[in-house]
Formats: sequence, structure tokens, C-alpha cells
Amino acid sequence: MVEDIFGGRRTGDPQPVDVTPQPDQPERPDELDQPGRSTRSRRIVIGSVLAAGLLGVGLLGSTGLRMLQQKDASLTTPDEAAGLVRDDSERARDTAQYLRNAFAAGIDLDRSAAAVYRDTEAPDRSVLVFGGTTMLWSPERDLDTLLELVGDEQGAVAGLRTVPAGSLGGVMKCGSAPTDGQDMTACGWADHGSIAVALFPGRSIDESAELLVELRAELQQRG
Repeated sequence: MVEDIFGGRRTGDPQPVDVTPQPDQPERPDELDQPGRSTRSRRIVIGSVLAAGLLGVGLLGSTGLRMLQQKDASLTTPDEAAGLVRDDSERARDTAQYLRNAFAAGIDLDRSAAAVYRDTEAPDRSVLVFGGTTMLWSPERDLDTLLELVGDEQGAVAGLRTVPAGSLGGVMKCGSAPTDGQDMTACGWADHGSIAVALFPGRSIDESAELLVELRAELQQRG
């Protein structure tokens, strides 16, 4: 009986050990799958790191390109801009200078400019523009800071929202400025080379945003 079970060998003889896996022998998942899972995990982690690294390089490259394109900016105040005429009266010059000084106290600038532009068809809707140029690392944050200064005495600029900045890019925002007795919109733009805010008495946010894009195209230069 014992000899039949062991293939005719006696129990006292040494038994050879067959280590060849049998085709129909189920293999243990922990011995087969674990190395595969480990390899896949390493590939996923390495792939994620590479993807994040490439994304970071891409973002850095696009930001660096924008900075190079925008950093060398200048602002002028021509006699006419966007259908408006610069007001050179003493009162207008004093107002522009006051805003220019207040603006410069809030943000360090290399150069600054300010002017009042008169609407010849509606003198009560004159536009006050003040701004300057310098290297700005965080244009949107600096613009928010400047708009806070605009509303500092009578309250914050309300309903502040991002609006289209036009072909010159950067960020542009508008909101309602607190004033005594009349509606006034405050809009501003900022990029890596310039920043400015304009006050628009008697104009809606949408109208002011469109007008500021036109004004900016004539006030700002690059290169």
C-alpha cells in the first residue's frame, strides 16, 4: 500500500523534491501580484512627479514670458485719449497731483502719472486716471491693494469683479466706489510692468470697463 502511494518507492528511500511549477497549480497572489503592484506603483509615482515637474516648468516658462513681454512699460497722458480731452485747468491738475501722491504712497513705483480727462459732451463725467510703472511680481494682488486705497476713507470698493483686460493683457477689475451724492465706478488694470486706476463718475461698470480698455491702449506703451 505504501509502495503504491509513493510510486513503488519505499518510504525509507530519499525523495526528490520537484520545484517545477505545475501549469494547473494555483499560484499564491501574494507571491505573484505583489511585485507587479509595486512596479506599477513606482511607475505611477514617478509619472506623477514627472508630470508635476513638467507642469511647473511650463507654468514658470509662460509666466517668465509674460514678465519679459510686460516689464518694460511706460505711461503717458496725451492731450486726447479715447475721445476724451485732457483737462489742464488748475483744479484738474491739483486733483491729479493729489491722487498721484496718494497712489505713490501705497505702492512703490519707478515712475507715476495722473490726469483728468474731460468728456466734452458731459463735463460731469470727467475721468480721473492715475498709475505708474515698475516691476510687479503679483499684479492682481497689487491691484487689489490699490483699489482698497481708493475706498479707504469712505468704505471699500463694492462689487469688485474681474472684467476683460483687452489686448494688453494682465488683469482688470471694476467695482462701485463710495462717494457722496453720486454713483462712481472704480476700475483698474495691472500687469508685470504697469498698474493704474481710473474713476468714472456717472458711468456703469460695463461702460467704464470698456472705456478703460480704450484709454489704456493710448496711455500705455511697451518696449
